[in-house]
Amino acid sequence: QWVYNILEKKAEADRIVHENPDPSNGFVLVPDLKWNQNQLDDLYLIALVHRREIKSLRDLTAEHLPLLRNVLQEGKEAIVKRFGVPGSQLRIYLHYQPSYYHLHVHFTALGYDAPGSSVERAHLLADVIDNLAMDSMYYQKRALTFPLRADEPLFKKFQEAGKV
Repeated sequence: QWVYNILEKKAEADRIVHENPDPSNGFVLVPDLKWNQNQLDDLYLIALVHRREIKSLRDLTAEHLPLLRNVLQEGKEAIVKRFGVPGSQLRIYLHYQPSYYHLHVHFTALGYDAPGSSVERAHLLADVIDNLAMDSMYYQKRALTFPLRADEPLFKKFQEAGKV
């Protein structure tokens, strides 16, 4: 609901850094709640796409390339314009498994070791775009590894199924 409230401007409308209102290829860029916006060393923003049917990396196909390219390009442009941080100094990625199932993209300062920015969980947006350009169904076919804490319900399900 938090995501939908932002997209519908019922909450945090004053925090929006950039918006592309296109219902298919648009998104809203907002500072992550983990970032206090007082310094750029730990810059952290989130792009929330307007499309509600895209839950995670697994849902993406080549049909979504215009959306993903918009997020990448316009997100970098908005961050350099507002904060003076060039795209070359950003880590731009998606989580798998995500913390919530509405497609969102993380923009963090390259030097900031943000939670979940490690290789086991983060998939660089530029790589996702390249993979989908090569094979529209890449993320439906690809085995994706991801870390789980021992106390997570999904980990328990894997244990019950004998997969751990």
